[in-house]
Amino acid sequence: MRAVLPGKPAAKLQAISTALWNSRQIIAYISGNGLIILGGPHDVLQTIYHEEEEELVAVTIDEVSGRIAACTEKLVYVYKPYGQDEGALKWSLQCTLTPDTNETPLATLSWGIEEEVLTGASALELHATNNRAERLWQKSLANPVKIAQFSYDASLIASTGLHDRLVKIWRRLSYGTFDVRFDYAYLSHPTTVTGIHWRKPLHREQQIEHVLFTICADNKVRVWAAIDPHGLQILQQWAEINLVDSIQPRSISLAEQSKRRFAFILDSKDLRLATERAVEHASEQDKEHHAISHLTDIANLCPEVCVVLDDRGHMSAWGLENVGCKARKTTDIFNIVHTEGMRFHLGLFTGSLEDNVQLYPICGDGERSGFSLLVHHFDGRVDWLEGGLDKLFDPSPQKGRLQLECTWTGHSAAIKKVNRTVSGRALVSRTADGETIVWVQKGGPLEKTLQRHSMIDISEHIHRTCILQEGSYVILLHHDKVSLWDTREKIAIKVADYPYTMRGKPLCLILLPEVETDQSIAHIATVSSEMKGIVWEVIMPSESRSKEQRRHSQTVSLRQFCTVDLGTGDDLAFVLPVDPAGSAPVISGFLDTFARDVAISYTRSGVVKSWTAKVDRERRKIDWLSTSAVETGISEPSLASGSSIRKTALVDAKKTTLTIWDTRSMQLEYEEYFEGSGPIQDLDWATTPDSQSILSVGFPHRVIIYCQLRYDYLEAGPSWASIREIRLRDLTPHPIGDSVWLGSGNLVIGAGNQLFVHDKRVTLSESLIPDLRLSAHEKQLHDMFTVVSRLNGPLPVYHPQFVSQSLLAGKMSQMQTIIIELLQKLKFFTEGEPLDPLLDQAVDFFWEDNMDRSRTPAINRRTSYVDYTESEKPVAVTEEVAAALNEKLTETKVPLLSSQEQFRLADIIECMGTVEKHRRSIDDNAARFLLFFRQHAILSSSKHLEESPPISWREVTWAYHSDSQDILVDLVNRHFNSRMLWRHARESGMFMWMSDVNALRAQFEVIARNEYTKTDEKNPVDCSLYYLALRKKAVLVGLWRMATWSREQGATQKLLANNFQEQRWKTAAQKNAYALMGKRRFEYAAAFFLLSDSLKDAVNVIANQMQDLQLAIAVARVYEGDNGPVLQAFLEDKVLPLAAEQGNRWQATWAFWMLQQRDRAVRSLVSPIHILLFPPTSPVGNLHAKSFLTDDPALVVLYKQLREKSLQTLKGAAMIPPREEWDFVTHTARLYGRMGCDLLALDLVRNWEFLPPPPAASAPAPSDSLSSLPLSPASPLDGTAKMMGPPSPVRSRAPPSALNGYDLKDIDPRKMLRRRSSLVVADLPSPIRTGFTNGEQSSSNRTEKGEEQTQSKGPPPKAFQEPDANSLLDSFGF
Repeated sequence: MRAVLPGKPAAKLQAISTALWNSRQIIAYISGNGLIILGGPHDVLQTIYHEEEEELVAVTIDEVSGRIAACTEKLVYVYKPYGQDEGALKWSLQCTLTPDTNETPLATLSWGIEEEVLTGASALELHATNNRAERLWQKSLANPVKIAQFSYDASLIASTGLHDRLVKIWRRLSYGTFDVRFDYAYLSHPTTVTGIHWRKPLHREQQIEHVLFTICADNKVRVWAAIDPHGLQILQQWAEINLVDSIQPRSISLAEQSKRRFAFILDSKDLRLATERAVEHASEQDKEHHAISHLTDIANLCPEVCVVLDDRGHMSAWGLENVGCKARKTTDIFNIVHTEGMRFHLGLFTGSLEDNVQLYPICGDGERSGFSLLVHHFDGRVDWLEGGLDKLFDPSPQKGRLQLECTWTGHSAAIKKVNRTVSGRALVSRTADGETIVWVQKGGPLEKTLQRHSMIDISEHIHRTCILQEGSYVILLHHDKVSLWDTREKIAIKVADYPYTMRGKPLCLILLPEVETDQSIAHIATVSSEMKGIVWEVIMPSESRSKEQRRHSQTVSLRQFCTVDLGTGDDLAFVLPVDPAGSAPVISGFLDTFARDVAISYTRSGVVKSWTAKVDRERRKIDWLSTSAVETGISEPSLASGSSIRKTALVDAKKTTLTIWDTRSMQLEYEEYFEGSGPIQDLDWATTPDSQSILSVGFPHRVIIYCQLRYDYLEAGPSWASIREIRLRDLTPHPIGDSVWLGSGNLVIGAGNQLFVHDKRVTLSESLIPDLRLSAHEKQLHDMFTVVSRLNGPLPVYHPQFVSQSLLAGKMSQMQTIIIELLQKLKFFTEGEPLDPLLDQAVDFFWEDNMDRSRTPAINRRTSYVDYTESEKPVAVTEEVAAALNEKLTETKVPLLSSQEQFRLADIIECMGTVEKHRRSIDDNAARFLLFFRQHAILSSSKHLEESPPISWREVTWAYHSDSQDILVDLVNRHFNSRMLWRHARESGMFMWMSDVNALRAQFEVIARNEYTKTDEKNPVDCSLYYLALRKKAVLVGLWRMATWSREQGATQKLLANNFQEQRWKTAAQKNAYALMGKRRFEYAAAFFLLSDSLKDAVNVIANQMQDLQLAIAVARVYEGDNGPVLQAFLEDKVLPLAAEQGNRWQATWAFWMLQQRDRAVRSLVSPIHILLFPPTSPVGNLHAKSFLTDDPALVVLYKQLREKSLQTLKGAAMIPPREEWDFVTHTARLYGRMGCDLLALDLVRNWEFLPPPPAASAPAPSDSLSSLPLSPASPLDGTAKMMGPPSPVRSRAPPSALNGYDLKDIDPRKMLRRRSSLVVADLPSPIRTGFTNGEQSSSNRTEKGEEQTQSKGPPPKAFQEPDANSLLDSFGF
């Protein structure tokens, strides 16, 4: 914790109590109905709130027992300490006292001996608290008591009443529980007594004369002592000090001198302790200084010290020696110091209760300088001043004698809401009863905390608040009016109010961003539950003026600017402003989807919309634009919060599940369920200087802080992580009211009366240290912004994630160069040296075309079979090179890599060496599969799992589209030592990606043999499903003939001997299958379904009961081939809906390709899957389908590869709307950026080739062409700006495609490619194919004259043109 604002201290004479208990300084003060106990300026030990709403009026600490007594006007609460030996000091309620006050409020408390408590109201009462609470003595008074205090030996009591000039001294005559008696005497004063103080003994057992100091309204301090113990009076006046005469500055005339005085008494005990601390903390140079010797000389006299202050910064200190002696000398009262320049800011509120100040010296705390001064201002502040007593009493001129360490303040009731400015340098907090305070964070010594700037005194209900000009003005929204307050002074002044009426309940106050930088004009909007709004204009003095000019400026006004209508409010749940997250309050003059958001709205059905707005002062209107709409599927959300950089957090109706969304890409980034933590009640966003997001999630007694992580599609890692947890239950029992981020990164939490300011330092968890890439000596990195920047941002080019994504993108040659360069660097690398993140490569190296290394001359490249020597620089990552580099990685700490990432990099390099060994015999897709299959195997073996999970559909798809499947099958078999079981086949996905059905059946038979022989007993049941899928019942019969050990042999042999072509035996097999299902032997039941020739039932059992999708597909492919009806139906009814539900585009494109629907296979990589199903369905509500993991950036690699593969895939690519392809490419570039692969994002947007429109042969210009479609929200493409209207976030018709308005018979999709490929396969259906053939023939025979005639038939239709690469780059700031 950085600072704490513990609460507003009560304006009471006994609101603060200090004590040195067991060598530990304890300070307690009261605030509202709360008792705050502190151990230092920033050390809150405990906060205790009372269930009764009555405010506390007094508090006192017993220095002997450590007990604390606090009282309301009727009750006294006594608390005892515990846990000191365990290092967790707390107080618990011991008992409650009920004095007989006669309806007069209690006003004072004091501790006596043996844990006795003195209470004062209309009577003085003495209560025992040690064994049981009981009243020992009571004495009614004529005047209600104001102050009553025991002397330190508890033999005397000094008391005085309201406006009383008499101090009554009570002398205790007897001790005990049954007969307590006092006599008393009076000490007369000329006017009202305002304060009393008993002298402290050096230690509790010391027998000293009683000395009483009284402060009177006549500005005099009187000293009373028992000069004559046999006299009629108990105490006699020993001396008096005139406070006015004590300070007489010579530089100011008598007429201008202030008559206001403040004083405190420093006992000789405290003086001695403070002097000892000053000497201990003094350096050798300080000890030679006159100040230390001066202080030592004073302390040797053991005087009591009276310190006098005025409101002009003057101070005078007087020593009183030999107090109580009968023969007082003139020299017994002497001046210690007289100085000026003491800036205590006393007496700011002349003539009011808030002008009162009480001073409490604290001495003896060894952790600090030895002397502290608490200044209790009755306007609701306690200043903690720190400094050595040698500096305070130094007679030489000196500045900064006491430094302001902190200020304790806050609210007097529970905080309900906290709002901040856009910059985060000021905030306003308010309570349920309307107490409103403006806080600012300023530079200088107090920049680490908040300073109270202004207070708004208002009794009306406040609905919403908005703070302007860094705390200079505040807008308050009430139920029927809006008011403007000037908060530049300590007490705010209402400037204007404006009544309003609107449909629905006002939900929020939104500060709209301005086009101009001058903040003299602000526009504030409110939106109602009916989506109707009002905008007010506030005119204020410009911040460019001087402070004095702004103070006297009267140009402050509030008026209605316009009304707005944002549509219907049906199903609307709430509208709220976004957290500014450090964004500037100024926007560009364009209203588009790139403008920063100002508000979000969410409906009861879970639709979240983000809004931006632009102020048009000339037309006096506000232009609103919905920048995004996300269907979250979360019904009745209870809480939401959005940031201006398109992040939104949403909480479900039960307040137990948190979801984080990227509204720009409409993706779910994170989901977490909280159980047993209480309801989620607060969400707040912050942003680092490099625009990384931080989210705080508030619960009743704790706050969890999350930060975003890089996307990780290879290991499907989370994109958010908890980096800090703040628990407040040890500091306060009150639940958290609200929290807000400051611009500096401090989190301010309001709980009860208090504001806790937490700094940016975080304690790193073990799970995050690997991601931070810290070495052992770097683990002192604790700054939150630095941690978040490390967890995000660009990666070095040798990072395993960058290498993996580059290999997927086909940049094998670049990665070979990078790995070899890393090896060369590590040969001469010593730990601690810097390592260039780009390994000294130029940036354009990463976006050059990946040249086919097989075409390079053999003389220039080394094959895998040539021995690698260390003296030469290798040209390829062979297995020898991989081994040499991995040896370096195991013994060298590589900069910017964690140890875990170094292991991953070593695995990737090892896999690259294996791929290089087979590089000449496998294609790129096979290399991708082999690379990540090896990584998957290494990762699975490191986790020591009994059964490894299957590889992802991404790797299955790469292998499926490979032309080297026979080599892959051989390599996978070798990996499993040629003993492949079905679990191995499922792990490798082999039966999903093998396209040759004959090879598939042969491999399935190998699986069958291995399943049969996997156990010593060789059970035919294990292989029944496989042999029956192969239709080899005879083999199975032979195996059963050898299974003489099985009890099922006879019955099974008898059953298998029958002819299952007959219906009766099919029925018998089905009955056996159902019986086996009842015994939960599902695999064997599926085998009997196959025996009855019921493939559909067998597939359903495998998929539903066994939950093995791969086995179901493999059985169907083996049993009836790839074109069988059961497989087709299973793909359409099971696989594709499952892919749509999970958002798995890899699975969907594979399934469509299996169904020979290659156009849909291409479209499923870009378009929503649900619109491609049979028939199209509505978007699913499954959150998993909306996850960011469904948008793998490698999809763009496969899309580019497949769309050029055949005529059918070209047709599918042409059917994708141009705007959709644009969004797909730019979204993928953002994904690369979020992964830390910015170079790959740059390569993508620089080199992407959009499909141009098909050539115009005879097609008329379509009426619904692409001429009105905005292709890019950022910039016009290829000179088509004049054809495009303003971008619209909502389409009212079906999206157009590049083939709209054309007859497919007249178009050859191959001509849509800039570089015509000879490898495009003609696979379109025959009717359309005929049209293409004619088109090809006419194209080949076309002459120049024919071309002119063709062109004269009509102008080419307005259609999509390929975007210019520069416009793509502009969208990403490159």
